Amino acid sequence: MGSGKVEEIAAEARGLEPEVIVVNAQLSPIQQRNLEKAWNAKVLDRTALILEIFGARAQTREGRLQVEFAHLTYQKSRLVRSWTHLERQRGGFGFLGGPGETQIETDRRLIGERLAKIRREIEDVKRTRGLHRSARKRVPYPIVALVGYTNAGKSTLFNALTKSDVLAKDLLFATLDPTMRALKLPGGRTVILSDTVGFIADLPHELVAAFRATLEEVLEAEIIVHVRDAAHGESEAQKADVLKVLAELDIETEGERPVLEVLNKIDLLEPAARAALIARNSKLGAIAISALTGEGTTDFLARVGAALGAGETVLQLKLDPSDGAGMAWAYAHGRVSARRDRPDGLFLTVSVDPQSVDRFANRFGDKISTKQTVRQLS
Repeated sequence: MGSGKVEEIAAEARGLEPEVIVVNAQLSPIQQRNLEKAWNAKVLDRTALILEIFGARAQTREGRLQVEFAHLTYQKSRLVRSWTHLERQRGGFGFLGGPGETQIETDRRLIGERLAKIRREIEDVKRTRGLHRSARKRVPYPIVALVGYTNAGKSTLFNALTKSDVLAKDLLFATLDPTMRALKLPGGRTVILSDTVGFIADLPHELVAAFRATLEEVLEAEIIVHVRDAAHGESEAQKADVLKVLAELDIETEGERPVLEVLNKIDLLEPAARAALIARNSKLGAIAISALTGEGTTDFLARVGAALGAGETVLQLKLDPSDGAGMAWAYAHGRVSARRDRPDGLFLTVSVDPQSVDRFANRFGDKISTKQTVRQLS
């Protein structure tokens, strides 16, 4: 931005008298100060604007801690040469006096102390979340995590599937705090569906670091569902941005863990465009849905169930007819697909998650008559 453009915007600002001018770029502290002087208005850069939105949306204690941490990390870099009054010194302590501490040093120290305290509190939150995950693993329900660009319709899909009332609006970052609900798939299997914060292009570094704990459920998820806004003109670019952020968070999208791509908001497309989109993407394995109308959600749930079943182990159990406790345990910790009551015993066919095979072996021992692994779905 040259001096001529700065003066042109200054002339427009004198006529409009805006309270805030937003620059869609990252500004250095000295650039921000010079523009505020030239335009006689508060100037926010892209990072500051996103932080302001996050601050307005955060509801839970964890969300507010994450936002404050990101805010302070950002402000700490703004102290350098942002305001000249910060260079004034205060008197030293003790009878000898001394050069004392400049205001900028005081503010930097106070921010550093507050950041250290928030970091400790976030660690406590992460520990609590870890305990919750451990409790869920004792009654193992697989986690299905919804990820995607902000305003792609993740919360609307979450509400439609789980009959919840999570805030779902046409807003950037309407969801900041992760929400989890139980969801029963068509085959009778129960999973935990997790709604997460939306991503955005050029996500500020401060937020990538601060919201890593918020996205820990994605790290633990058995299946990642990438929800895309099929009606958005920049849908492909948004997809690239989401994959980039996932890579920054060390979340593999091309490993063994299934990643399902969901093309949402097809109800906003013209019939011809919708048909072309479905034909083009169905070959690639993407699922076209409308979270608002419910179109395609049944197919989506079937695909989730198929992906979860791809690596399951099928066990054949032979139990005594009087072993009601063993039968109840098998039903609670696996998916019973067949049951035969015969004079010589009770025979169950049970599909089991890989992490639960050892638990079944420890519980039933030689009552497991045969074992086979289901083929990976092609």
